[in-house]
Amino acid sequence: MEEPKNKLYVGNLPYSTTSEELKEAFAKAGEVTDAVVITFKDTGRSKGFGFVTMVDDAAAEKAIKEMDGVDMGGRAIKVSVARPMREDGGRE
Repeated sequence: MEEPKNKLYVGNLPYSTTSEELKEAFAKAGEVTDAVVITFKDTGRSKGFGFVTMVDDAAAEKAIKEMDGVDMGGRAIKVSVARPMREDGGRE
């Protein structure tokens, strides 16, 4: 079964970015169904990356084209299709 391509990895986020801000930024490119900034469990501090789920693959493709390299809080964000987790916890 082919992996859906509507879940995006967003890297190089400013540490101050919230999940809501991430969702708002990507809403300019299309309908966002979910957005989350990944944080450290013990401190709640951002790890500098997150995931955005777009409504479908076409919206995700558009978001990659429009958002990759965009300046967010002084940092050029990196946007790509999220890769599935491996069984050992790493990324494929």
